[in-house]
Amino acid sequence: MGVRRRARELALQMLYQHELTGEPPEAIQSDFEVWKTAPEAAQLFADELLRGTLEHLEEIDGLLARQTAHWKLDRLAAVDRNILRIAMFELLYHRETPPAVVIDEAIEIAKRFGAEESSRFVNGVLDGFVKRGRAHPE
Repeated sequence: MGVRRRARELALQMLYQHELTGEPPEAIQSDFEVWKTAPEAAQLFADELLRGTLEHLEEIDGLLARQTAHWKLDRLAAVDRNILRIAMFELLYHRETPPAVVIDEAIEIAKRFGAEESSRFVNGVLDGFVKRGRAHPE
């Protein structure tokens, strides 16, 4: 597994933990054994994804709510919701990562951590967002 995929998975696990407990990133990282043994490059990118997603959570959730018009965010599976949040952060704020890569990574992570239909759902939401031209704003 590549460093960036590992980082995205770490970010997902920590964001999920944050959503459940409300603990700050530092507390989550200090108790997370997988985090402690991850390569430094994965830790740095995961931390950037986690903190960036949390910093822009209100904006990201607003965009997701519009993109998932028939689904309330709190009704989405927590894993799917957090995969979407991290991917949306990347689509909005990481110009160096092509949207197709962000979507593919989110789909693969959804296959690993989500339910049977998660990957299709994540693909549909993110693909629709990109097609509406909202990724990588100025």
